Amino acid sequence: MDTANKNTSPTLKSRIQNGDVVYGMSLLTFSPTVAEIAALAAFDFVLIDMEHGHGSLPEALPCLHALAAAKTPAIIRVPDSSSSFWARKAIDLGAQGIVFPMIQSPQSAAKAVSFCRSPVGPAARASRYGLDGECEKDVLVICQVESPEAVECAEEIAAVEGVDMIMVGPLDLSAGIGCLRNPKDERVMEMVDCVEKKVLGAARKQGGGPFLGRFGTAQDSPEIYRDRGYRLIRVNLDVALFRNACIQDVNNFKSTKLF
Repeated sequence: MDTANKNTSPTLKSRIQNGDVVYGMSLLTFSPTVAEIAALAAFDFVLIDMEHGHGSLPEALPCLHALAAAKTPAIIRVPDSSSSFWARKAIDLGAQGIVFPMIQSPQSAAKAVSFCRSPVGPAARASRYGLDGECEKDVLVICQVESPEAVECAEEIAAVEGVDMIMVGPLDLSAGIGCLRNPKDERVMEMVDCVEKKVLGAARKQGGGPFLGRFGTAQDSPEIYRDRGYRLIRVNLDVALFRNACIQDVNNFKSTKLF
């Protein structure tokens, strides 16, 4: 088999394992044009959000094509972690990472890992339609901790074989304790600190991963993420960036008081 044209660019997973800190954004509009602009703007990855976004698998595929053309990895957050359907489909389409939301226990983490271990078939885009027979090993398995119950067992979740990253979201944690949109609440910050310590402690015990990922906020400085050991950071969403740009543009125009 001729594999001379096989893509030799480092995968997102290998970059993180080799010490890189990667920065990306979320795509909720499922617009291939917006995905392409994000890639050309030099984000390290784009997270296609099927949990909170406006589309599903058929709408995700054109975005994956746009990102691949610009040599930018895609992560897909699946809408449900209890079934293998979404993860297997997302991997077949060529996602380099899968975010599993609402992982509550080591048992649910182990189930998520198992969903990513099925061999990718020769008809799948991920395998380059049969030219790459080992693509599933490059998938970054990301478990999202977003409830007080999950925080309690974060170390056990991190210790599950095959979990590559624990994703922390202060906004999600704030919702879990009834103070939605207040990620700076003292109780939320305590839970974030707890997860960080447990995951980094598990990583030291295991001699490497899992790594820490963060759904951050624009109020946090990049130095905070670096100093606290995060390897993957997503701060902005396409809809929020566009909203803010529109508001700023209108305000700039109307502030001239000509109208």
